[in-house]
Amino acid sequence: MHTAMRSAATPLFLALALAGCAPVSAPPGARASCPDDAADLPTRSLYGAWEARIDGQPGVARVELRRHPDYDGVRGTIQRAGQPPAQLAGDINPSDGQLALDESQDGRSISASWTGVMDAQSCGKRFSGNWHAATDDKDHAFTLERVQGKQ
Repeated sequence: MHTAMRSAATPLFLALALAGCAPVSAPPGARASCPDDAADLPTRSLYGAWEARIDGQPGVARVELRRHPDYDGVRGTIQRAGQPPAQLAGDINPSDGQLALDESQDGRSISASWTGVMDAQSCGKRFSGNWHAATDDKDHAFTLERVQGKQ
């Protein structure tokens, strides 16, 4: 946790504010501090619309995540062009800050798994890592990026 800032005029505060992040105890209207890793993100920061790019797959997939009804995690869908939506469920591991999502085409078996980390300085708006398909047993790089204005 960041220590309290006494003056909004300090160089550190100004640098953080210009970068889009400010200390946790910043004056009203300033943004909260960007966490160092996803372990410090509240689960609700994952709710909303995302775009997924997976190496070896054409185009951009649309991801919608919302509160999981059974545990402190997320549940949602991924929609790829020309395909039926697949289901997603997962969370952020509190010990290592890794995003973990399971993907299912049929709602019963896992067809792919996602393991990623929050990109530095993204304030929880971009993750990257490996998407592992059960069908070819290979890892494919992915990026998951927040759709602006859709939280």
